[in-house]
Amino acid sequence: MNNGFVRVAAAIPDLRVADCRYNVSCISNLVHQADSEKVQVVCFPELSITAYTCADLFLQQQLLNDALLGLSDLQMLSFTVPVAIVVGLPLRIKHQLFNVAVVLQGGHVLGVVPKTHLPNQNEYYEKRWFASANDTDVSEIEINKELVPFGTNLIFSDGKFSFGIEICEDLWVPIPPSTQHCLHGAEIVFNLSASNELIGKNNYRCQLVEQQSARCNAAYVYASAGSGESTTDMVFSGDGLIAENGKIIATSERFSFESQLIISDVDVERLVSERIRNNNFHRDCSERVYRIVSLEQAHYRHFELKRIIDRHPFVPPVSNRDESCFEIFSIQVGGLAKRWKHTAAETIVLGISGGLDSTLALMVCVKAADKLGFDRKRIIGITMPGFGTTDRTYQNALNLMKSLGITLKEISIKHACIQHFKDINHDPEKHDITFENTQARERTQILMDMANQHNGLVVGTGDLSELALGWATYNGDQMSMYGVNSGIPKTLVRWLVDWSANQVDNNSTAFLRDIINTPVSPELLPADEYGNIAQKTEDVIGPYELHDFFLYYFVRFGFSKAKILFLAKQAFQGYYDEKSIEKWLDIFLKRFFSQQFKRSCMPDGPKVGSINLSPRGDWRMPSDAVSFYNLPKADKEFK
Repeated sequence: MNNGFVRVAAAIPDLRVADCRYNVSCISNLVHQADSEKVQVVCFPELSITAYTCADLFLQQQLLNDALLGLSDLQMLSFTVPVAIVVGLPLRIKHQLFNVAVVLQGGHVLGVVPKTHLPNQNEYYEKRWFASANDTDVSEIEINKELVPFGTNLIFSDGKFSFGIEICEDLWVPIPPSTQHCLHGAEIVFNLSASNELIGKNNYRCQLVEQQSARCNAAYVYASAGSGESTTDMVFSGDGLIAENGKIIATSERFSFESQLIISDVDVERLVSERIRNNNFHRDCSERVYRIVSLEQAHYRHFELKRIIDRHPFVPPVSNRDESCFEIFSIQVGGLAKRWKHTAAETIVLGISGGLDSTLALMVCVKAADKLGFDRKRIIGITMPGFGTTDRTYQNALNLMKSLGITLKEISIKHACIQHFKDINHDPEKHDITFENTQARERTQILMDMANQHNGLVVGTGDLSELALGWATYNGDQMSMYGVNSGIPKTLVRWLVDWSANQVDNNSTAFLRDIINTPVSPELLPADEYGNIAQKTEDVIGPYELHDFFLYYFVRFGFSKAKILFLAKQAFQGYYDEKSIEKWLDIFLKRFFSQQFKRSCMPDGPKVGSINLSPRGDWRMPSDAVSFYNLPKADKEFK
């Protein structure tokens, strides 16, 4: 495999009905094209050597002989290319005729898989011509003087990835054969199909492919008969689909009159990771025995990925962003509303800095109040200017609180911090970690004490990205009574604030827009000579879009540093050079391990997506764990 990826293809040849020689020529051309594209397995439609719509011609001996000759030609072709070929044809075995898929590689027929479920609901009655796999106990057949495995219990594997095969209608039954294939080790399923077109059928077919790939934590490659089939009573569109774990990643052009090759790269390592985490995904303990058919490993070649790696995996796609933001926001609001109601708190207390995180938390508090029918004045927003507070963030904080109609309080932390510096004998001109954390802890003390005064609940504003990096002051902004943003990564915070800007009045919208455009900063160091933010978080720890990318693949899939680096280079090509990506990845890994102690005692907060760092369920990591990615070389080698 190439960094865990396997390149697969669904091929849609422009066939002629019952013209095996022509069809084999078309198939051969697509095989050569697949070889030039470094495809590792290519799948063709059902009965592709003869075409699917031959009807009673399937009972003609000449057509069956021509199909076998065509298979022999493709077997010879497989000597010359490393691609594994999956092709369909009618095959007579003793006194029965079967609709089969044949796997070819290295000049050999590796295995033959018969169709199990034969449709009988339209004018092409397959049961008129073919027997079901259930109608035979044959397990081995002879093709071109070679004994070949025959059956639906075949898994094809080279030791690095495995695939199984089902044919068309097999997918449409309550328990598809591919379910068993995957439970017995197949990460990829190939479906040779001939699905005709009807109004609305395409969407349903896509959903079937997506759902089966999701249920099986698998990749699903679907190749359906094209427009070369007979149109006597039906039309075929040549639907080619490649799905991975519930998401279609490549499709064909339907109703095309040209041969097509639909190629994509399947991340087998990602699928394996999903299965390891899925405690319900285990081998079926039935008596059925699967047989492993060996593929050659010599066909592995390096290739540049054809699929696009999303730079922002936490951000919903544009097509459903509004719907997703509404759902995410509703989860946050629902969690806070329940906690507010359960604690019977009179007020909600939170610090408002004029930055993105506190703004999102404030919007959640406002909507929670509205949902419960509470007066917004029960929300106490406190702005606490310090040594690094700029006029821009200060004014945005004040203006936003006023426009939303909450209770506004302003408490400067400067004098309290100066007194604290005197108490601990710290030089206030020494702008070190003590200087910064004193401010963060003073703000938290104010919030906690104000909550005591007003029978309140302190709402935390820190986000998921900050938790991952430990970018929070222990017992400062790391602590609250409920963290509404704890499941929201930084790249998503911006989109949620942008979305919420469309849900409020025009005055509030204007302030929200300016907050969105403000650089991310804790504002714990003095502003520059022009009064602008001097302490920019991303200048210190690196771009949040990179850290969120690293977080997603490290926690969600447990990928190695090498795999994450490979994916990041693909995703951020043209945005960051390789040296920069590796530098920030090292920082992410170092901080993620060293800062676990802050996550071990993090407050409650609502889980929003597939990644959460709560120690109570989603991420259980010892605080003393060694960062195996940042060990000195000698330690790595146990010297």
